[in-house]
Amino acid sequence: MGKLLASAVILAILSSPAFAQKKEDEPLAIIEKDKQRQVEAVDRQYKRMMERSRKDTDMPKTDPWSNMRTPNDGKR
Repeated sequence: MGKLLASAVILAILSSPAFAQKKEDEPLAIIEKDKQRQVEAVDRQYKRMMERSRKDTDMPKTDPWSNMRTPNDGKR
């Protein structure tokens, strides 16, 4: 039991420098993550804008050219 515990402690001590040297992501991976975040941010902004514009269209629709047409234009 003592040898097993001692070997586990030694392995933990020897492997700790390897975990301490963990590299950051590659530069291309960082760029891709940034692009993905930007795309998601633009999508969220677009969806918010569309929801806002849908709420604004609750007003009754009017025909601005109705006074310029003759009564027979719409009937054929």
